[in-house]
Amino acid sequence: MVAVLAGFVAFVASLPEPGSARVESADGIVALTGEGGRLVPAMDLLEDGLGQRLLISGVNPSTTKGSLKNLLHGGELFDCCVDLGFSALDTRGNAEETARWARDHHYKSLIIVTVDYHMPRSLVEFGSEMPEVKLIPYPVADAIDSPNWLTVRRLGSEYFKYLASSVRAFVISSTHQAQA
Repeated sequence: MVAVLAGFVAFVASLPEPGSARVESADGIVALTGEGGRLVPAMDLLEDGLGQRLLISGVNPSTTKGSLKNLLHGGELFDCCVDLGFSALDTRGNAEETARWARDHHYKSLIIVTVDYHMPRSLVEFGSEMPEVKLIPYPVADAIDSPNWLTVRRLGSEYFKYLASSVRAFVISSTHQAQA
C-alpha cells in the first residue's frame, strides 16, 4: 500500500506543467478529444505553422467537420489541413488511430496535445504504437477550478490506467525484442 501511495505521489509530482514547454515544430499535430480545452491549443499550433496537419482523434461520430470548424473559428487552414478521426474510443484507440494517420502521411514527429494529467499515459500508448516516431508533448491545463475529492479520484484513476498501460507496453516491447 505504501508503494502504491508513493508511486501516486511521484506520478502527480511529475505531471508536466501546462504551457511551460517550448514546443518545437513537428510533421503533424494530434489533439485527443475529451475533457479540458485540447482543441483550441492544437488549432493554435497548426496556425502557428508548428505542424503540417492536425488530427483530432476520438471524435464523436455524430460530430461534423463543419460543426468543429465553427466551434474552433477555423478558416481555410481548417478545411485543408485538419483531419477528424472517428474510430478511437479510448487512449489506446487514439494511439492506434494516430499511428495509421502518421503512417499514411509518412510523419516521423508529432506534437501530442492533451490535458496535463493524461499526458504520461498518452505518451506510453503512442510510443508503444509508434516507437519510430518522435513524440513532443504539449500539455494543456485541466478545466478543474480547484483541487478537491473529485480531482484526487480522477488523478488516482489516471495513475492506475498509466500503470496498466506501462505494463502492457513493457510486455509488448519485451515480446518484440525476444522475437528479433
